[in-house]
Amino acid sequence: MVHIGPMASPKSTLDRRELLAGLGAAALAPIWPVSGAAQARPPLTLQAKPETLALRPGGTAAPVWSLQGPDLTFKRGETAEIGFANELPVPVVLNWRGMDGVPAHAPSRRAQPSQAVARPPCSFPCATPGPSSANPGLLGDQQAQPARARPLIVRETEPVAVDRDEVLLIEDWRARPDGTAIAPGIDPKDTASLQTINGRTSLELSGRTNERIRLRIISGCQRSVVAIKLDGLDVRVMAIDSQPSEPFQARNGALVLAPGGRVDAFIDLTASAGTTNAILLHDGKEARPIGKLVVSSEPPVRAAPLPPAPPLPSNGLPERLDLKGAIRIDVVLGGGPSGDWMTPANFAESAPPAFRARKGRTVVLALINRAAVATVFHLHGHHFRLLDRLDDGWKPYWLDTLAIEPGQTQRIAFAAEHAGRWLIESVNTDWAAPRLVRWYAVE
Repeated sequence: MVHIGPMASPKSTLDRRELLAGLGAAALAPIWPVSGAAQARPPLTLQAKPETLALRPGGTAAPVWSLQGPDLTFKRGETAEIGFANELPVPVVLNWRGMDGVPAHAPSRRAQPSQAVARPPCSFPCATPGPSSANPGLLGDQQAQPARARPLIVRETEPVAVDRDEVLLIEDWRARPDGTAIAPGIDPKDTASLQTINGRTSLELSGRTNERIRLRIISGCQRSVVAIKLDGLDVRVMAIDSQPSEPFQARNGALVLAPGGRVDAFIDLTASAGTTNAILLHDGKEARPIGKLVVSSEPPVRAAPLPPAPPLPSNGLPERLDLKGAIRIDVVLGGGPSGDWMTPANFAESAPPAFRARKGRTVVLALINRAAVATVFHLHGHHFRLLDRLDDGWKPYWLDTLAIEPGQTQRIAFAAEHAGRWLIESVNTDWAAPRLVRWYAVE
């Protein structure tokens, strides 16, 4: 069994070109195989730009950085042509979540500091339905401003028994008394912990009696594991981290999301007109209202609620994993930047990989958290199963992001289907903690 833990840190000097090229190759533009049925749309451009955001009700808007541009909603089979322009005074590397595939055009998503640089559009064949996100904050630790995530949605081509979709983007912030926000990686002393939903301090949704709403809940949080609770509603989980799951009822209507995690949930509004259901957010310390869902006075959508929805169409991940023939690796999490774990600003392609696996092989990772707080692990390029304690089965859903409690070990398994170099991310749930990266190879 291979052990991944602290080692002597190699001394090297990196220039910006090597840094951005290395990150681009390992993580930034995983591309699905293009099917012959893919349909092209006009190119879109995302712009990394400054904006302002009110983090407290009625408070002064705080300067932040964000990805601005057109709506990123596509259908399965379409090809998204997404360009990028950096209008920030720092380097930006787009960190895409939820896209399995093979790396291509590396380093296809990068921009230089102190000038507006436009990059040609990169093709993203939309082969896998589900919510994804892009975040310009991979290099964001200790920068002048925190950065916001941007949702990307791929819809199924098959009929889905819902009346409409709603995207809920949850983000966490640390704000000073004057209302300004600090980036992660900075000591949060004398700041308040705040959260927003779709860039607002509170959000009101409405729906009609017997309407079914699909909530695509995306955590754009930097460091916080949060729970979203829809008070008084039955919440049926249909997909996690952009992959369909066996449908199940969320316990007490609560959904727990690690930073970067996503959940698709169906809710049926069966109450009478005027009923209000609170949307609560729990950050591990306390719950507070962050929105509400109101049943409108309009006539019911239908005479009776819809029957339970069947599972969403499969995205083609394997039904079974060969655990007996798997390669097994220990991955030690929770430490600082030392040895094999690096901050993104010090990442280089020349760094040794966490592991190498042959294409088609099953990989089992033992994620060992030695930190005093929960640690969040994210695997680029592949989704994984969370194994039962005795490795005799797995949970009925796929993940690409997992929070591991302090002192705990969780085992995950995935089929190494996509050749290439892929990034691994790890970060403690402490605002001042650095984001750390490694990479792995499928050959």
